[in-house]
Amino acid sequence: MHMHMHMPLVVESANPQGTLLQVEGLTFFYPQRPLFNGWSARIGPGVTLVLGGDGAGKTTLLRLLAGDLAAQAGSLEIQGVLLAAQPQAYRQHIYWADPQTQVFDAITPLQYFHQVRQIYPGFLPPDAPQLAVLLAGLSLTEHLHKPLYRLSTGSKRKVWLAAAFAAEATVTLLDDPFAALDKPSIRFVQQQLTCMAKESERACVVAHYESLGDVPLAQVIDLDA
Repeated sequence: MHMHMHMPLVVESANPQGTLLQVEGLTFFYPQRPLFNGWSARIGPGVTLVLGGDGAGKTTLLRLLAGDLAAQAGSLEIQGVLLAAQPQAYRQHIYWADPQTQVFDAITPLQYFHQVRQIYPGFLPPDAPQLAVLLAGLSLTEHLHKPLYRLSTGSKRKVWLAAAFAAEATVTLLDDPFAALDKPSIRFVQQQLTCMAKESERACVVAHYESLGDVPLAQVIDLDA
């Protein structure tokens, strides 16, 4: 097993307008498998792509940023809120749902949105026109009253995507957002990401194994570099 520690390459955009999420000295390793060693990055507004092949650590990095997985060292800060000092306040600023989770299988998409709405102050209200647009664009409208265990993998993933776009968190983390989606839904997600690319006060960090089509990127973090 090689123990070479690579530092993910960060390709910055020409015009970083300030930092929303600051990563300082992040260190994380699985037994026999170091992934990050004293890694620092600044994530600003717009869409940041975390690029990497299978096993490069994309999902692990998102879980670390979400505070869902504890790093061995380092600090994470969103707009002055440190994860270590104020974990609850930090998590209100960052949306993350593990696409593989079965924790919510017994509840409906509407109940899930209600739960998540308690966490994120900016989550769209139930009657918001933009929420209806998201649900229609992801063809979820007819599934809203079904328990999640009755939905296909693709439809379940659409529930997390709809919530991610509706939460309007400072930082949104998306893991492989096109997986198991039909073509129209992929196009819709690309449109949503293109809108997020123009945001001046919100960041979206997307883990994917290739580029995101024509979505404009603020920066790329290449885990295979």
